[in-house]
Parts: sequence; C-alpha cells; structure tokens
Amino acid sequence: MKTWSTPVTAQQSDYIPCALCGGVRFKPCLFCGGFSYVKCLSCGLVQINPQPKAEEVRRRYGEGHGEDYLAYELTNEAAFLRLQELALEDAGFYGPERGLLKQGPEKTPSVLDIGCATGALLSRLRERGWQTYGVEISAPQAEYARRERKLEVRAEPLEAVRFPEESFDAVLASHLIEHLNRPDVLVREARRILKKDGRFFVTTPNIAGFQSWLFREKWRSAIFDHLYLFSAKTLPALLARNGFRVERLVTWGGLAVGIAPPPIKKFADRAAKRLGLGDVMIVRAVKSG
Repeated sequence: MKTWSTPVTAQQSDYIPCALCGGVRFKPCLFCGGFSYVKCLSCGLVQINPQPKAEEVRRRYGEGHGEDYLAYELTNEAAFLRLQELALEDAGFYGPERGLLKQGPEKTPSVLDIGCATGALLSRLRERGWQTYGVEISAPQAEYARRERKLEVRAEPLEAVRFPEESFDAVLASHLIEHLNRPDVLVREARRILKKDGRFFVTTPNIAGFQSWLFREKWRSAIFDHLYLFSAKTLPALLARNGFRVERLVTWGGLAVGIAPPPIKKFADRAAKRLGLGDVMIVRAVKSG
C-alpha cells in the first residue's frame, strides 16, 4: 500500500515554524516507525517537524537512490501518466488549452512541469502543441527525459533555475509539493514565472480523505519522503496566502486496489469523489493580483 520512499534513516534536522501560518505550537499526529508527523495547532497543517535539512532531502534523490527512483518511475510510467491526464481533465486543464493552442504558432503556449520525472507527461503535452519545459532534481530521471525524449529538463530546484518573470501559461506540480522543505517558496516562485491569468495545477495526497482516516499511520502516503500532508483546507490556504485564487479542487480514490472486491471499490471511489474525501486531490489556481 505504501508509495515508494527512500529508507528511513537518522538525519540532521531542525525545528521550524509552520510553513503555512508561521505557528510554533504543534501536537503529535501520526507515528510511522522511525519518523512521525505533528499538526500545527494554529492552522492544522500536518508536517514532519523537526524537519530534515534541505541538503539531506536533496540527497534522497541522488547518491545511490536516484537510479532506484528512475526504475520505479519507469515501471509505473504508463499508470502514472494516465492518472495525471485524468487529474488534469478533472481540474479543467484541457478547456483553456484549446483556446491557447488556437492562437497560432507565434503564440505557442508554454508549460512547466516541476518534478517532471521521466518526462512522460511533458512528451504528451508537446504532442498536443505545447512548448514544454521541465525541472527534476533527480539527475537520472532528468537525464532520461533529455536523452530518450529530447525534452528541455533542468536537474536543479525550481528556485535555482531563475526562469524569467511571466514565462509560462501553465505550471504543473504533481506529487511534488509534499516533498519540499519550503512549499511556500515553490508557490511564490510559481506565481512569479506564470503569465497574467496563468494557471497553477497542484496534485498531492489528501490527508482529509477516507483512506487516511481508515489507515492512519499505515496510510500509503504517510511516508518518510513526504514532509507535509496537505488537506482540502490547508493546500488552498497556502495558495491563497501566496498570491493565488483557487478555482477548482477535486479529489479521487476511495479504496486502493486489492483492499476490497471490485464492486465495493467502485462504490467507495464514487462516494469519495462526490463527497470530497478522495485519497488524492488536484487544485487549479489562477495567479491573482
């Protein structure tokens, strides 16, 4: 049931204020065996705190683990791509896309995928007519995307690339924001590089979903690599505090494959999506101001 993660190890860490509200008062939340989560008493954001230092986090995606991560992504690439496309459809990505692509070759819309992995989604968007760019700190995956798919992918953190202001019509971040020490920095940088009225699409596990409630510390997204576990309340709050207006939020996933017979899973999936209690969520936010 667990999502792939690097092994739990002892790492240098610091107590930090809450990345959403700056609060410094927390209560225990999840004990996961070798690491644990706390919840901010001011805003409710669930996080690992004390938190591993940024250099420790970056090391997880290289120095012996990068090739493992690449193998995991390649093994599951087709399924991941299908899920990403369905999520973007739910979030209303393809409606505005049609208008952007009709503007002609001199105004080809541009998209940035942060944490683009092997570049499968970027390759598909390029086929649809987008000008594509990627950022991926896992060097083996970035190299694969460049070599095998001829994509423009930078193997460094987004804030280190320093794209020009207002460069992109859309910015995507799928299953990335929960891995970062400073999710607020990511959101502000996404806003800076988006064009006026540009859209930011963020996909992440939903700790307010049914599966999290059911499995607690055994929830498949309560893993060592996830420094934050957002909810349908805390993620929109983070976006709003950093210059975005949330236009749509959709959740999906009632029960994982293998937990229940197919008819029960189908019913649970439909109910979770209708009630906003899905295991994963995508938010579409527009640059405001």
